[in-house]
Amino acid sequence: MVKSMTGFGRSEYSDEKRNITVEIKSVNHRYSDINVRMPRRYSFAEEKIKSVVKQVARRGKIEVSIMVENIGDGDLNITLNTAVAKQYIDNLILLKETFGMEDNIRLEYIASLPDVMKAVPDVEDEEEITKILSDVVAAAVDKHNEMRCVEGEKLAADILMRGDIILGLVAEIEARSPEIITEYKEKLRKRITEMLEGTVVATDERILLEAAVFADKINVTEEIVRLRSHIGQLKKIISESSQPDGKKLDFIVQEMNREANTIGSKANDIEITNRVVEIKSEIEKIREQVQNIE
Repeated sequence: MVKSMTGFGRSEYSDEKRNITVEIKSVNHRYSDINVRMPRRYSFAEEKIKSVVKQVARRGKIEVSIMVENIGDGDLNITLNTAVAKQYIDNLILLKETFGMEDNIRLEYIASLPDVMKAVPDVEDEEEITKILSDVVAAAVDKHNEMRCVEGEKLAADILMRGDIILGLVAEIEARSPEIITEYKEKLRKRITEMLEGTVVATDERILLEAAVFADKINVTEEIVRLRSHIGQLKKIISESSQPDGKKLDFIVQEMNREANTIGSKANDIEITNRVVEIKSEIEKIREQVQNIE
């Protein structure tokens, strides 16, 4: 099955302690590049999360965003730092005595000073939270993968359609090639006759020899055979492989383009040149699609 590297997936999870939302989005990339964004508190689970994604997505630039909200009261401890509070009080008393101030030191003021009281999250059970996060990520990955498969089917259909278009154009080139030789022989006969001004009749043997040399120069049989072979490989990989390799397909497309260029350089005919231009246009469209395949 063809899979696109472009996709999106989202999943949510809630319990009495937390709300977790995971979003995964990806675009095409030459290699595997997974970036996880989540609260630093849960960074211990990052490698496990990446491994969950890698099980399904072999290639692409993948952004995993994990949001954790609504932490319950049971997840927090309020801690009092009496040593810090004492330093504040001692310094405030000294300030009061030094400047003869009469204001009293109020409890709520001391409590509001930095680092006197802190809300500190409970120490998480890393194994438990890693499993929870991994499960939520796995659910998002499933949805992400479903979208990539749908996109992949569209890519495959488009590539196969364009492969058929190219085969049709190749058949036209193949049918046109013998006509070029015939036309060349007639042009050659006419040119020789005109040059000799009718004093000498050009022999068929001489014309056939020149035509044979010309035919050898413009012969594109090998290129046509290879181009058809490449298209056959392309279609086979897309249609029959359990999971086609985008890198391999990209290499085949490069070889298709090489053969098309050779046919174009050998062609000595405007009709064939026009067909080659059309072929190269279709190959370029295939190349763009293949670059999105995982």
